[in-house]
Amino acid sequence: MKITRKSILSGIERTREIDIAPEILASWERGEGLIQELMITLSADDREFIMTGSTPEEWDATFKEED
Repeated sequence: MKITRKSILSGIERTREIDIAPEILASWERGEGLIQELMITLSADDREFIMTGSTPEEWDATFKEED
């Protein structure tokens, strides 16, 4: 299913294809459970995208540790 989100970090809107049933996404959006419990088959990166619209690259760039 194609899911579009706007990143909370960059404001960029992206669409990704994520293998999730629409009913499960709708259940999470209604607050019927924690994302990690409802979407256990998804990667942490896919769940993060659904929640925040952020990509792993954005997180790395934003929260990069300085030497």
